[in-house]
Amino acid sequence: MSARDLLGLALSYLFAFGLLGAMEFAQRRWSWPRHLTRKVIHLAAGTWVIGVVSIFEHWWWGLLPSASFIVLNYLFYRRRTFQAMDPPEAAAPGTVYFALSVTLVLAAFWPQGWPGLAVAALMPVTWGDGLAAIVGHGWGRHRYRIVHGLSAGRESEERSWEGSAAMFLGSLVATWGALQLFGLASLREGALWSLIVALSATPVEAISPRGTDNLTIPFLAALLLYLLIPASR
Repeated sequence: MSARDLLGLALSYLFAFGLLGAMEFAQRRWSWPRHLTRKVIHLAAGTWVIGVVSIFEHWWWGLLPSASFIVLNYLFYRRRTFQAMDPPEAAAPGTVYFALSVTLVLAAFWPQGWPGLAVAALMPVTWGDGLAAIVGHGWGRHRYRIVHGLSAGRESEERSWEGSAAMFLGSLVATWGALQLFGLASLREGALWSLIVALSATPVEAISPRGTDNLTIPFLAALLLYLLIPASR
């Protein structure tokens, strides 16, 4: 383990637990709504992957924080350790799925020398999905329902057009920003590829059952970007 790997581990865990502690404090002290604290954690954790691929020298050490949080988030979810992270009505451990998708996407591309592609693929679920929830809860006025399953016991979930618009715009801008940050596309190419990703990820977010969008969105974005970005980059 190099000094950079050690620094990366220290900063990653300090950042993660500091963030959890801060949002737990905000929820208890100032009564921040749980959907807000949960999505602030979601936004910050997803954006931290930029720090991960920039700080760590060896990719296998860089995977450790997100991989360990697959287990930790499951324990937190089961025991309701952090009220700010998992609302009582959560039907699925979305935080576990999120840590799993981060780990798998990084593992798929970082060892191949494409950490930037991994980061870009994680931006729609980070910023698109995160902003969709915040906007939908706060300003969603025009509602529609998505029905899951074909059986008599099928369930439905409510969405808002405002939230879906935030999903589209957040995915578009964040993906484009990541492509530019890592030099994976020109301004025009990045805009086109980000548009394709955003147009594809937005309906997938809407139809994914509760929590599973943390898996479907990044896997779809990763596949699209892998097909779009020339191998020469």
